Amino acid sequence: MSFHAGLAAETIIASDYERRGFTIAHQRWRGKSGEIDLIVQDGEGLIFIEVKQSRSFDRAALRLSPAQIGRIYNCAAEYLGTQPRGNLTEVRFDVALVNGHGETQIIENAFGHG
Repeated sequence: MSFHAGLAAETIIASDYERRGFTIAHQRWRGKSGEIDLIVQDGEGLIFIEVKQSRSFDRAALRLSPAQIGRIYNCAAEYLGTQPRGNLTEVRFDVALVNGHGETQIIENAFGHG
């Protein structure tokens, strides 16, 4: 059940970013370090997005651990290695929360560079 809820939450968030004019570069990009839920093109830059879903926004936010943040950094660095500008690419890390009613809350620049 939670796998499908997670997929639905990622779809909701991807639609939100697209509605705001961003282009989805990848959904569920998997590298050696793990997986990034969404990678969005922001002009010349990229937004790496971790999607968290739970009954409430607070519970969803609590599901992001320091270990996960480290994994996201490692994964993002691996992905940047595939890009023309590499580590010089402008990046941002967002956390997207989805509650039990399908409402969303986007936290832009949720955490800085590792």
